[in-house]
Amino acid sequence: MSSLSKVETKPPSPALIYHQQFVPALFGQWGPRLAVQANLRSGTAILDVGCGTGVLASAAADMVGDECVTGADINPDMLDMARQLRPNIKWLQAPAENLPLADASYDAVLSQFALMFFDSRVKGLAEMWRVLKPGGTLLVAVCDGIHRSPGYAVLAEVLNSLFGPDVAESFRAPFSAGDAGHLRELVQEAGIPDVRIKQQLGTVRFDTIGNMIATERACVFTLGGILDDAQFTQLVREADMAFKDFLTDNGTVEFTMPALTIQAQKKKE
Repeated sequence: MSSLSKVETKPPSPALIYHQQFVPALFGQWGPRLAVQANLRSGTAILDVGCGTGVLASAAADMVGDECVTGADINPDMLDMARQLRPNIKWLQAPAENLPLADASYDAVLSQFALMFFDSRVKGLAEMWRVLKPGGTLLVAVCDGIHRSPGYAVLAEVLNSLFGPDVAESFRAPFSAGDAGHLRELVQEAGIPDVRIKQQLGTVRFDTIGNMIATERACVFTLGGILDDAQFTQLVREADMAFKDFLTDNGTVEFTMPALTIQAQKKKE
């Protein structure tokens, strides 16, 4: 009697989940927008801090050329994905709080939805300001508060009611820097003057409610590894009811997710 050996399938990496799911659902729209907002010029040196899989770095490279862009991130898996996508951009593994880069070496320093995960937000901002040339532009985007993103606010409430406040707080982590007053305190402590903080609206889009919940469950930054299969099934069942108001006619899930941007120009000496 013959036996069939099981073929073990390796689960997708967090970097792959991030790029295949979160980038098209919400992060992809911001790279080109922020690159335009920073008023990037062809041939100028650009640094993307906390670059992830390179969404913003790639958008910047489309404007200034791949050879002019450096993306820095502490996560090697994210950088491996970024290298596969844009091999001619320089990818650097380094913490935002200790960039191995010279003072005043970049014409623009950018960061998209990473500041909230820095070990020290103040040190990260101070480092970005340090490597920025006089006359250069700093532009940092973070998620606004979760209460301003109706779909994610509902999901946090569902998680809290089903599994308690600890799980809900894990999910709220990406929104933890979403307060203009908090950001002003950070930039002041980091020694960055004359900062403009602006709210800008974006849209979250997932193909189905189930796809949204499965993606969030797999996200290493929030719910990754927290929910077991039974809890996931329970969450999907509750979400089907909770998200009815966010369904479009073709069954996709859509809701607003605003961002806050920090922008400053470094004075020429």
